Amino acid sequence: MAAAMLILLWVQNEISYDRFYDKTDRISLLYNRDKDNGKIDVWSNTTALLAPALKKDYPEVEDAARFRTVFFLVTTGEKHLNVEGSFADSSFLSVLNFPLLQGNAKTALNDNHDIVITENLATQLFGKADAMGKTVRIDSVDNFTVTGVLKNLPGNTEFTYQYILPWTYITKLGWDKNQTWSSTNANTYVLLKNGASRIAFDEKIKNIVKNHVREGDGSTREVFTQPLNRMHLYSTSENGKLVSGRIETVKLFTAIAIVILLIACINFMNLSTARSEKRAKEVGIRKVVGARKVSLVIQFIGESTLIALIAFAIAVCLVQLSLGTFNTIIGAPLFIDFTNPYWWMFAPAFILFTGITAGSYPAFYLSSSRPVEVLKGKFKNVNTLIKPRKILVILQFTFAVVLIICTIIVKRQLQFANDRDTGYNKGNLVYSFSQGDVIKNYKLIKQELLSSGAAVAVTKTFSPITRVWGTTTGLSWQRSTEADKKINFLQFEADDDFVKTAGAKLLQGRDIDMNSYPTDSTALILNEAAVKAMHLQDPIGKIVKNERGINCHVIGVLKDFIIESPYDEVKPMVIQGLSTGYPVVHYRLNPANSTAVDLAKAEKIFKKYNAQYPFEYVFADEAYARKFREERQDGILAALFAGLTIFISCLGLFGLATYMAESRTKEIGIRKVLGASVSSITTLLSVDFIKLVLLSVTIASPIAWWAMNKWLQGYTYRIQIEWWVFVLAGFTAVIIALLTVSFQSIRAALMKPVKSLKTE
Repeated sequence: MAAAMLILLWVQNEISYDRFYDKTDRISLLYNRDKDNGKIDVWSNTTALLAPALKKDYPEVEDAARFRTVFFLVTTGEKHLNVEGSFADSSFLSVLNFPLLQGNAKTALNDNHDIVITENLATQLFGKADAMGKTVRIDSVDNFTVTGVLKNLPGNTEFTYQYILPWTYITKLGWDKNQTWSSTNANTYVLLKNGASRIAFDEKIKNIVKNHVREGDGSTREVFTQPLNRMHLYSTSENGKLVSGRIETVKLFTAIAIVILLIACINFMNLSTARSEKRAKEVGIRKVVGARKVSLVIQFIGESTLIALIAFAIAVCLVQLSLGTFNTIIGAPLFIDFTNPYWWMFAPAFILFTGITAGSYPAFYLSSSRPVEVLKGKFKNVNTLIKPRKILVILQFTFAVVLIICTIIVKRQLQFANDRDTGYNKGNLVYSFSQGDVIKNYKLIKQELLSSGAAVAVTKTFSPITRVWGTTTGLSWQRSTEADKKINFLQFEADDDFVKTAGAKLLQGRDIDMNSYPTDSTALILNEAAVKAMHLQDPIGKIVKNERGINCHVIGVLKDFIIESPYDEVKPMVIQGLSTGYPVVHYRLNPANSTAVDLAKAEKIFKKYNAQYPFEYVFADEAYARKFREERQDGILAALFAGLTIFISCLGLFGLATYMAESRTKEIGIRKVLGASVSSITTLLSVDFIKLVLLSVTIASPIAWWAMNKWLQGYTYRIQIEWWVFVLAGFTAVIIALLTVSFQSIRAALMKPVKSLKTE
């Protein structure tokens, strides 16, 4: 019960993501849908022009708001915090109805220099003092006045910002220049009016982008809504629709919780029926004195429910004790909310379900006995006792073997992706986001990093090497077609020494070098996937016209490297020297020194040229490892609960083996008197159980294959399910069962015949 409760707490947390707003059922996030390299792609960034158009032209829309994540340095006095924030329209707080501890949600973001901060950030900046009306400096450039304090965001939300800036401030920064309907640089949230149909609204807005752009410039793009309360669970698209994602894992662990509880209930059934003859005379006498079958059923179910109640109380204590460790594994702050009325509805339902499920079969089995046979000592019937119990044991171990197989395959898939060649050297590679004066002083910073021996190579790029911030279409080259213009290329922009710093593998040509080759401002390096997509035989020197109509020349070809998901195929990518800015500085630490020494030197240099900002850095290998976080957590949970399932199954098997040994005591004594060896008696008592486990393996294998094959279909880069996985799982189950049963079998076989043949 404790294990099931832990899983259900996790499930409840997952399905409750972003469901706590007053208008949750009317809020949606807008998505784009378009063809990409022959497949229908779906993404949530839309044009910033969409929200105003929806409010103006569509009567179904009560309100709409834009949202965009940003990282700025937040300063007040001597405190400097580099935290995640956002830009949002003034209507954002009203649409999502985030609870404000102070301030007015309708007016808090009306002015260009208003800022709304979370309760947590307010404490960090101002301590216990009232934050309202205080001044905060953003990015060491502009002062903002605190006009609202938000209640801390709960853990079950996709929003992670610590402050909100007015959307109008983007215009002052000049970040909205060249804004077009084909741009995708904002999240758009829409609040529909009461009674408005989301399906009908989707049909109306489907072609809104097509209607605002010229032919050939994003004209095939469609727009649709995704309800806010489905965002977390349904993030994977199939044929242009968001129909799967985290929900599959939620279903899997819900099933595991039910299985664990059922296995425990099966144990109760098995042991109850195994020892049933000890209560058979009680049932017979009760029936003789007039007890009806229904009263006996109620009595036995009442007993099992009472046991379930006591078990539940102990389970709650176990859950409370284990939540700290469990939360560390899953990375979420789960807790039992005893003040929630739903908890007090769940608890009795959970107890009754367990008690009735566990007690139903024994209750009907015992109450069905005939008084005459019972009181004559004929109640014990081997055929009727053993057959149902065998079925239950098979069912138990079928669940256990399925979980063993699933755990092995999940672990292998995770290891398979983890071992995949990234195409660059992650070791000793570090990057820092360039804020403040870093870019202005970049040449001096690079020179000192190299001369001090802190780094052996330095470059600046548009995005971190573990993420992609841009894509591009509309590229054309010699003999390219109109269809080629629709190919979506990942866009990675870099400065000198990118290949050297990243430790990437150059297959042809050279690295970008603007010092030696001034024309490298329009240079391109292609990855293998891009060369293949362009059908280029000899790419070096070829001219590629970009989406702005600028002619770029290919100077190199890189081995494919993973910048997105390690489970997907590497997409076509262009690395170009042309960019409006380089917000990320990558540097490879000097392997001749310790990491601590290199970072200490780097910190002094960055502080020297960018004194107002804290020195912050990210290890590329750690950032890459975070791509496996969810799968790793799922793997750990699967292994943990698979082990628990096997343990609970073995408890039941141990109990049955104990009963079997007790019930066959005289038989064992006679066999020993007649010359049977300890090994032959042990084999006799164990073989029936091993047969049941082998049958379980046979049933479990196709079920596990079907489930895991379906799960693996969600990954482009995946393992093949091999035969030895089923053999290993079956062998493991048999060995565990054998060890469990053998203890009691050997103990019974070693008993002296003189004791076992005594009369009662």
